[in-house]
Amino acid sequence: ITLALATLAVATPTRRNDTPASDCDTGDLQCCDTTGTATTPSIAALLTQLGIVVPDITALIGATCSPISGVGVGGNSCTAQPVCCSNDSFNGVIVLGCTPVNINL
Repeated sequence: ITLALATLAVATPTRRNDTPASDCDTGDLQCCDTTGTATTPSIAALLTQLGIVVPDITALIGATCSPISGVGVGGNSCTAQPVCCSNDSFNGVIVLGCTPVNINL
């Protein structure tokens, strides 16, 4: 897992969204170093290593994520991809069911 996490340490550029973070009512706000689908090579490798099967290969997945709390409160930032995710059963290594959000709105 360490090698996979090191591979994901470089932020992967993704499409930014104009959905405000305050609209995240289906899960938790996360700041992820990488986002993509189950077919994104770095995410696919990590899913395989962890033995995670994703039924919807087009769903947005976050990797190497940390929770974002207190949106709108000073000192809270995400320099990678902020997302709202419905399944963080893997302690931020992988988060499933994600939607990009804008924490500045």
